[in-house]
Amino acid sequence: MRNRPDRSTLARQGGRYVVVGGVQLLVDWAVFVALSAAGILVEPANIFGRISGAAIGFWGNGRFTFASADTAVGRRQFARFVIMWLTTTAISTWAVGHIDDAVGLRWAWLAKPAIDMTVAAIGFVLSRHWVYRR
Repeated sequence: MRNRPDRSTLARQGGRYVVVGGVQLLVDWAVFVALSAAGILVEPANIFGRISGAAIGFWGNGRFTFASADTAVGRRQFARFVIMWLTTTAISTWAVGHIDDAVGLRWAWLAKPAIDMTVAAIGFVLSRHWVYRR
């Protein structure tokens, strides 16, 4: 029989992921809006925003959200995080660029949090089961 995660552990991790992710999303979005409002193309602005948020997310989730005897925050975990981050950033960047092209910058600003919350759901599962594992 497989070990099933304790529901309280899943709830605790989910709650902490939302808190760390909220800070991460706010920093990411603020950098994205500031840079794109200053005239930088949406795609590089999104990448710079996601880099800003990623620094907070990797450390915060590793130390608080998923911290346990079975997890770590080291080189292996960082390499996994980078793979996950590159993939989710490609999705996010494609989406905000497409929205900017189709309906304009202000819509891209509004859509970015929803896009990033969607990829964050994928990130939660990957982080919990792969990124921070020893």
